[in-house]
Amino acid sequence: MEAIEELSELSESMRQAAAVLADEDVDQTSSSSSKRSSTFLNVVTLGNVGAGKSAILNSLIGHPILPTGENGATRYPISINLARDSTLSTKSIILEIDNKSQQVSASALRHSLQDRLSKGSSGKSRDEIYLKLHTSTAPPLKLIDLPGLEQRIMDSSVLSEHAEHNDAILLVIVPAAQAPEISSSRALRIAKEYDQEGTGTVGIISKIDQAVSNSKALAAVQALLLNQGPPKTSDIPWVALIGQSVSIASTQPGSDSSDNSLETAWRAESESLKSILTGAPRNKLGRVALVDALAGQIRNRIKLRLPNLLSGLQGKSEIIQDELVRLGEGMIGSPEGTRAVALELCREFEDKFLQHIMGGEGNGWKIVACFEGSFPNRIKQLPLDKHFEINNVKRVVLESDGYQPYLISPEKGLRSLIKGVLELAKEPSRLCVDEVHRVLMDIVSATANATPGLGRYAPFKREVVQIASAALDSFKKESMKMVIALVDMERAFVPPQHFIRLVQRRAFISKSGETSPQTGEQETEGIFRKIKNKLSKQEKEATKDVQEGSGLKTAGPGGEITAGFLLKKSGKTNEWGRRWFVLNEKTGKLGYTKKQEERHFRGVITLEECNIEEVADDEDDSSKSSKDKKGKGPSLVFKIISRVPYKTVLKAYSAVILKAESLADKTEWLEKLSNVVESKGGQVKVDSSPPIKQSLSDSSLDTMARKPVDPVEELRWMSQEVRGYVEAVLNSLAANIPKAIVLCQVEKAKEDMLIQLYSSVR
Repeated sequence: MEAIEELSELSESMRQAAAVLADEDVDQTSSSSSKRSSTFLNVVTLGNVGAGKSAILNSLIGHPILPTGENGATRYPISINLARDSTLSTKSIILEIDNKSQQVSASALRHSLQDRLSKGSSGKSRDEIYLKLHTSTAPPLKLIDLPGLEQRIMDSSVLSEHAEHNDAILLVIVPAAQAPEISSSRALRIAKEYDQEGTGTVGIISKIDQAVSNSKALAAVQALLLNQGPPKTSDIPWVALIGQSVSIASTQPGSDSSDNSLETAWRAESESLKSILTGAPRNKLGRVALVDALAGQIRNRIKLRLPNLLSGLQGKSEIIQDELVRLGEGMIGSPEGTRAVALELCREFEDKFLQHIMGGEGNGWKIVACFEGSFPNRIKQLPLDKHFEINNVKRVVLESDGYQPYLISPEKGLRSLIKGVLELAKEPSRLCVDEVHRVLMDIVSATANATPGLGRYAPFKREVVQIASAALDSFKKESMKMVIALVDMERAFVPPQHFIRLVQRRAFISKSGETSPQTGEQETEGIFRKIKNKLSKQEKEATKDVQEGSGLKTAGPGGEITAGFLLKKSGKTNEWGRRWFVLNEKTGKLGYTKKQEERHFRGVITLEECNIEEVADDEDDSSKSSKDKKGKGPSLVFKIISRVPYKTVLKAYSAVILKAESLADKTEWLEKLSNVVESKGGQVKVDSSPPIKQSLSDSSLDTMARKPVDPVEELRWMSQEVRGYVEAVLNSLAANIPKAIVLCQVEKAKEDMLIQLYSSVR
C-alpha cells in the first residue's frame, strides 16, 4: 500500500508535466480529471459476465460496494476514484459529491448502484456512473468496472475509450474453471491488442474455491502462476484470488473498533489459497499479492514514460527561452506589441496549416481517400435494382400520369422515376461533405498543437481554433447547398438526346411490322431483308465454328478459373501480341502473361468497374481493303472499357482490345466475362446488327401511333434506357461533387479561413 502511495505522488507530478507539454492549463486539467483523467493509476477490468470482476474490485476497495451476482451484473461502466485517508476507520466510507462530503455505508451504496443498474439505460449515447470515495482501506487508484465483454454495450468504442490510454493498467480476470482454455480468452486477446508488451497488464485467476474438485483447472492455474502457461501469458504477472473476503468480513458481527476484521479475512483468504494451490508461489496468492502486482506494473509504466517527459520538458524550456530572446520580454507591454505577436502567431499557424493540408505530414490524404473510396462506394451501393424493378416502375408511372405506349417521348412517369432515383444521391453527398468537414477540423486542431508559438498563449490558441472552426462550419453549409444543387440540377432537367434510341426502336418496329418485341419472329421486309440474310449467314458460320469446340481450359472446384490464349492489341505499336489470359470469376480479375509457363502476371484487369463491347473487324483494322472487309466472317474482336470515363482499365490505358483465335473461343470468353461484369452491375454490348438509320417523317409517326406494342414489354425496355441514363448521371455526380466540395471547403479553408483569422486581430 505504501508503495502505491509513493507512486501516486510521482504520477501526479508526471501528469502535471504532461499537461505542460500538451499546452494545457494544469488547474483545468486537475479539476476535470474526476471523470476522465489519463494517469498511471487507472485500473480497467476486462472479463466475461460472471468472471468476478466486481468482487475483485470490492477486494481492492476493502468494502462490498459494487453489486455482484446475476442481479448485480454490471450493465454499463462504473468509474470509482479512490482517495486513501488513514484517519478513517476501516468501516468508514466518505462519498464526495460536488465538493461536498457525506458518510455512507457500503450496503446503502451497493443498493443504490443496484437500483440504478436495474433501471437500465437512460437513453443517452454513453451511460457511465462516477463515484469519488475516501477510505482507509483502498489504494489511491481509479477503478473502472466494465460490463462483460459479451454484452451489447461493450463495442469497440467503449473499449477504446477506457483501455486505449497508454498509462492504464488492464486487469484480465478469468475464472479458475476456464484456466485450461486461457489461450482462447477474449479478455486476454483484447489486452494484447492494447498492451502488446504486457507492461500494463495484470492477470487474475478468480473463484479458486469453486474449482477445488477440478484437478485439471487447478493444474492450469498453478502453471500460470509459475509462468509455465501458454506463450501469450508468460509476459503477464498472474495472481490467484477467491474474491469473497470483503463480503465475508462485512457480515461478521462487530463495531467500528474491530478494524482488523479485513486483515483477518485477507489472511484467511491467503491461507485458503495456500491449501488449495500447494505448488504455487506464496507471493502470488491473495489481495496483498494483487496490490504488489499493480504497484510493479505502475512502476514499469512510469519508468518507460519518464525519460520522454524529462526530454520534452527540457526542449520546452529551450523553446520558451529562444522565443523570449527573439521577441523581447517587454514587447507585449503595449497594444502594438500584442498585435505584432498575434500576427506572427497567425503566420506560423498559416504555414503549419498549409503543410498539414497539402503535404504528407497531416491528414490531407483522408480527403482524397473520401473522394476515391467511401463516396464512390456509397454511390455504387444505391438500391437501383429495387427502384427499376418492373412493378415499381409500373407504380410510379401510373401514379404520375398513366402509361400510353404509343407516345414517342418519355412521359411524366419516367421523369418522376428519374427524379426519385437521383434523390438517393443526396445522402452520400451529405456524408461526403460531413467527412471532409471532420478532416478539416482535425487538421485545424493538429495545426494549433503543432504551432510552437501558440503553446505559450493558451487563451489565444483557443481563440484561433474557435475562429477557424466557425469559418469551417460556414464553409460546410455552403458546400452542402452546392452539392444538393448539383443533384437537383440533374433531377430538374432530363436531356432528350438520351432517349433517341426509343424513337429509333419504334421506327424499326413500325417498318418491320413487328407486333410484339418479345417474340421477334416475324420476317422483316424492305430494307431490312438484307440485314436478316446477313445475320442468318453469320449465325450459320458461328454455329459451325462453335461445334468445332473451344480451346479454353478450366480449373477450380466449380470451374471458376478459365485460361486460354487471346491476341492483345498493343497501345504503343498498334500490333497484336499472343498472350496467355487467366480469368478468376470468383475474384472478378483477368490477368495475363506473355507465355503460358510464366508464374507472375504482367497485368491484371479488375472487371468490377468495366464494361465489355464487341468490336467489328473493319472498325479495328482500317488498313485492309474494302474487298477484304466484304468477304470477312464474324468479328473475333472485343474490348474491355472502364465504366467511369476518366479511369483506366490497365496501366495507363482506358481500353484493352482483345481478339479470340476462333469464334468458339470468343463465344466462351464473352460468356465468362459477361457473367462477371453483369454480376458487378456492368454492361455487355454485343454488335449483333448494323445501326438503323432512317428519318422519321410525319407519316411514320402516324404509323407508330396506329400500331401500339405490348405495354409491359415496352415499359421494361424504356426503364432499361432510363436506368442507363441514371447510371451515367450518377457517374457524372461522382466526378463533379468532389470538385464542388474542394471549391467550397478545402480551397476556402486555405484562403478565406486564414483571411478571417488575420481580420480578427485588431
